Amino acid sequence: MGLPDHQLAEGELRIRAFHPHWKRLVAPLFALVVIIVGSSIAIFIMPAFEYDSYARIAVAVIAVGLMTVWSFVPYVQWKNTAYVLTSHRLTISTGVLNKSTEDIPMSKVNTVSADQTLLERMFGSGTLNVESAGEHGHVTLRDIPRIQEVRADLFRAVDEATDDEEPRGPQPAQR
Repeated sequence: MGLPDHQLAEGELRIRAFHPHWKRLVAPLFALVVIIVGSSIAIFIMPAFEYDSYARIAVAVIAVGLMTVWSFVPYVQWKNTAYVLTSHRLTISTGVLNKSTEDIPMSKVNTVSADQTLLERMFGSGTLNVESAGEHGHVTLRDIPRIQEVRADLFRAVDEATDDEEPRGPQPAQR
């Protein structure tokens, strides 16, 4: 999901891979149910008249169009948004037809913070803010599931990346 194994660098370990929180699908699911119920009622209570079969087909076509725009497209967007945390980087992959991938190296991460509203705390999700020394500088990731676990894993990965860069103690003199 998001980052195939063959794209991992040598020694790079996948820590966590996930999609945005499932709560993003609540509104599209609600829209799907309302559209199905509403169009079914419209089709079945439609009075009989000369062109009633065309009217029923029109209702069905409109319902399919609305389901596509309000339910199917948001689901596909959710499914094609992936976050992968590895020992070397945080990869953000988005897009259905046009794919966009952004990598934030762990060695460039300066600050990690998490924000949660009361409702998000109940769901265990939240907003993750990552500041880095990269081109974009600040990335905000909304609706991250298990936000506290992700934040802790990200902190560990950043600590390990900075520990690997710093020399450990005095270096022995070479002869």
